[in-house]
Amino acid sequence: MPSKPPRRRSRASRPRLYAAVLDWHLDRDRQMAFVAGPRQVGKTTACRRRAEAVLDWDNADDRAVILAGPAATARHLALDRLRAGPLVALVDDIHKFGGWKGFLKGVFDTHGDRLRLLVTGSSRLDVYRHGGDSLMGRYLLYRLHPFSVAEIADPRLPDERRVIRPPRRIPAAEWRALWEHGGFPEPFLKRDPRFTRRWTALRHRQLVREDIRDLTRVHELGRIEMLVRYLEAHSGDQVVYSTLAGLLGVAVDTARRWIGTLAGFYLGFTLQPWHANVARSLRKEPKWYLRDWSVVSDPGKRAETFVGCHLLKAVEGWTDLGLGAFHLAYLRDKERREVDFVVVRDGRPWFLVAVKHSGMELRGSLGHFQRQLGAPHAFQVVIDADDVAADCFARPGGPLVVPARTFLSQLL
Repeated sequence: MPSKPPRRRSRASRPRLYAAVLDWHLDRDRQMAFVAGPRQVGKTTACRRRAEAVLDWDNADDRAVILAGPAATARHLALDRLRAGPLVALVDDIHKFGGWKGFLKGVFDTHGDRLRLLVTGSSRLDVYRHGGDSLMGRYLLYRLHPFSVAEIADPRLPDERRVIRPPRRIPAAEWRALWEHGGFPEPFLKRDPRFTRRWTALRHRQLVREDIRDLTRVHELGRIEMLVRYLEAHSGDQVVYSTLAGLLGVAVDTARRWIGTLAGFYLGFTLQPWHANVARSLRKEPKWYLRDWSVVSDPGKRAETFVGCHLLKAVEGWTDLGLGAFHLAYLRDKERREVDFVVVRDGRPWFLVAVKHSGMELRGSLGHFQRQLGAPHAFQVVIDADDVAADCFARPGGPLVVPARTFLSQLL
């Protein structure tokens, strides 16, 4: 009898790095795991894999339990029953509840010895301060990101002895899907251009018309939507608040606040220029990047956004895992020389990154800033370059032209 062919794992069941992250947390730490990130990035899916009980704020019955308070929640979860270990419970989309901090503090302080809480939110869980006592010391934050080259290549945790991974190759079809459809799970796995366009439009509409409307005091939703369209076309550009204010017909402080709101809801992120004097850095204009590079039409801007999203995922992931204090910024001087990104490790520039869609000529500013800052590594990352089976970080030295496929596979 012929043997059956091996079962091919469907793309929809692809394992994620964050499953390993939550396993690692639950095995080591008693604090609540705050799982934050954009809409549709896979927060609930990752948490439900380990949760034995779920309280979903969007479910009317579960919402009634939460509103009844910590004691009612403990009864609902049957915490008075004997168990072999603490119950793992998911509290989903709790950021929509104005009193979420007081509720979680009450549950954790009273029942933390019998309960491990996974808490999700599609906006930054530390943004909204509606009163109540601080949660300091009661939670650890994990920031989820879309799929990346390194996660596709190997969804396991990095080796804590060496932050940078060995280079790994991903299939050409995976690379193409990531570049064309973005890293958010549904469009990346489905790989249908029409679905990707519809999914992206709906996500942006929900973010503005539901999340921002319901959770902030911003009422100028039409102008916010104008700002979103503008930012889609200017990913990777410096944010000039006076220019934005003029385009939108609002005050400069309002434009600055709206950019902060959109970043708080994970539409994109801002980067400050790096300077040893932090106060001096904060006075400069930031750069803006979308978190979904698939909507960026210009190839050069998409390339920079693509690499920027990968770098942000790496620095936030390494920091959340306790591997050091990592920070992402960009470089620019008075002569208008610029390098797209600098990764700072424990307060010191570690490696510099300039991004090109194609072409192998080195930028002069890369070597200039590397010498000035004393960074061990400087890379010109080229999207269209063929993969190379070599470690980009094997030895310190002058600026190096590296393929994006190789370089990004060594991150997170």
